[in-house]
Formats: sequence, C-alpha cells, structure tokens
Amino acid sequence: MFIDIHAHAYRIKAPLYPFCTPEELIAEYDKYGIEKGVVQPIVSPEIYMPQANEDILEMCAKYPDRLIPFCNIDPRAMTNSPRAPLGQLIRHYKEAGCKGIGEVMPNLPLLDPLVQNLFLCAEEEGMSITYDGSAQLGGDFGLYDDPGLPQLEFTLQTFPNLIIFGHGPVFWNEIAKLETPAERGVYFSFKGQQLSGWLPKTKIKEEGVVPKLFRRYPNLMGDLSDFTAYNAFARDEEYGSKFMEEFQDRLFFGTDMCFPGMRVDLPALMLKWRGEGRISEAAFQKIARENAVRFLGLEG
Repeated sequence: MFIDIHAHAYRIKAPLYPFCTPEELIAEYDKYGIEKGVVQPIVSPEIYMPQANEDILEMCAKYPDRLIPFCNIDPRAMTNSPRAPLGQLIRHYKEAGCKGIGEVMPNLPLLDPLVQNLFLCAEEEGMSITYDGSAQLGGDFGLYDDPGLPQLEFTLQTFPNLIIFGHGPVFWNEIAKLETPAERGVYFSFKGQQLSGWLPKTKIKEEGVVPKLFRRYPNLMGDLSDFTAYNAFARDEEYGSKFMEEFQDRLFFGTDMCFPGMRVDLPALMLKWRGEGRISEAAFQKIARENAVRFLGLEG
C-alpha cells in the first residue's frame, strides 16, 4: 500500500545507536504495510558514523524487491573545494543504480559554496537531493537556513532543474507562520535529551513559507518522513488535509525509519483522512505510492 521515500539501515549493527539492519527494516515494513523503500546513506560525521554507498548498494542488491538505493556525497569530498568534481562520483553511483542523493546533512549553510557545488553537480547529472536542515551552526547536523528559508528559495531559483526534497523540522515547521524562532527545529541527542527548539502543536493561524514555496517552485517536493512531518499535518487536520490535496502530485510518503520498533504515525493518519473524505482516493494513492513509482521508475 505504501512506498517509503526515506529510511536508514546499516549493513552491520553500528555502535551507540541501534540503527536497523536491512532485515530489521524489512520487518518494520511488514508491520506497516510498506511494499518497499529507499535506503539513504549517512556520510557526514555530524550526525553519526559515516557509511559507504557500497553498503547501501549491497543491501539493496540482496533485497531488490524491498529496498531501493540512494547514494550520498558529503560536499567536502574530493578536495574540500567549491570546484570539486563531485559529478564524477554522482555519475558513478547513478550508473550503479542509485535513484537519488540523500540524506545530505553536513552542518554547513545551504548557501555555502561547497553545498552549492554539490547541488550544481546533482542538477547536471539529473539526480535529486534530499537534505535535512538545521536552525544553528555548530552542535548540530543538517544544512543551516535562516527563518523563512531564504537560502532554500535561492537554491530552488538557482537550480530550476534540480528536484529538491524538503524534509525535517526546519522545513516542515514552516508550514505555518512561526510564532518564535524556537519553533524552527527540534532535535534530540542519542540519549534522548532535547538539544534545541520545540515542536509547535497549535492550529495553523496563518500559512508559513512552505506552501508558498510549493506554489512558486515546481522543483520542490515534500518528503513526509519523520515525526516532524507528521506533526505538521496532524497539528491542524483541516489545514493539513487541504495541504495534501493541493500538493498531492509532489508529496511522498516516508518513515525515516532508523531503529526497530520506531513509531510511525503517518499511515494511520492518511488512512483516517481517506476514510473521512478529508483527502480523495486519488490523493491518497499518489502520496502513498504512485508519486514514488513515477519518480523512482518502478513498475506500478
């Protein structure tokens, strides 16, 4: 019923944080009625121990009916220069079967020349970018942007042929106009301690920048994985369901599955809204799987 645009797995159990093995990820998929999903490698040390793109390719080759590979390139790779030939790496992994680039998470400004070089090379090679954002520089992971996401807007303008997936709290919390800067992000340490920000729970009084960016830039897509995307929709079911209807062609179901037993609430919410008539059957099917089938070049 669902195709997951965003998940994580490690070929061998990694230390400190219990990331899924591919077998554990597939078991979680079976619990939620997920047909298959994209595995996105972690390569930037700000977030966790880097893994090889080859590990992702190996896991997906072992379970080709359930797992789909993305590659990931840290923008500091191959000379730490804004002229680094990252396109050579991207081309290699595209030819190896990777369907996109992500999850890009170095703690650099989105407009850092190194990051912009990665986006340029991705556009030239016809590969999408999925990134996570941050509300701060230092002590965090993810590409930094300012309130109102001006760096994302500049990037969408600069690379009109690059598909960019918005993801994470810094993006989805701006579905509504921010009440305070602390609403921009919420992150937790590996020990469960909140590091920054808070998750807004109030109804949406005024639209934020995210729906405006969707209307203005057709190369922006929505990655609905992780609990912050769910919160953006569930906090105001009337507005959230209307958002899904309006942008049904550019939203992709996702889990951001990281560890066995991780809670995923979006499937139940989407099924509820379909049953209540808040979203149409057509919108449900597109977001649940059909957009992913088209984008990833899968058989329907």
